Amino acid sequence: MKIGYTTGVFDLFHIGHLNLLRNARALCDRLIVGVTTDELIVAEKHKTAVIPHVERMEIVRSIRYVDAVVAQHTMDKMELWERLRFDVMFVGDDWYNSPRWQELEANLAEVGVKVVYFPYTTGTSSTLINEVLEDRRNQRGIHLV
Repeated sequence: MKIGYTTGVFDLFHIGHLNLLRNARALCDRLIVGVTTDELIVAEKHKTAVIPHVERMEIVRSIRYVDAVVAQHTMDKMELWERLRFDVMFVGDDWYNSPRWQELEANLAEVGVKVVYFPYTTGTSSTLINEVLEDRRNQRGIHLV
């Protein structure tokens, strides 16, 4: 049985998220998805999610391509591998050849894990959706606390 793993914030769930999960599940027998905690988003990305962590986990858990959901409390993929023992990791190709992922890919290869890069869905992202919503709120004079 081939176990796959992918991870993300999955805020403002959109077609790019669905494409990642669908494509990942097609290449493994069991797909585990890590959903980044609110605290880790603040620490790593210096921003906050629109949808709370518990709700994002439930949304991802409800996707038919997902077999299991775990909270991602760390960016350390080797620590996650120690816990989950996945065989293949799926990630967007926006990370391909970045120094961070070159090192991680080499480390994962040492334990037999293959990294598969999927095309990033251009034109759709949670960041872009947030920007559009912010622009619309500003046009209407709506200010959120």
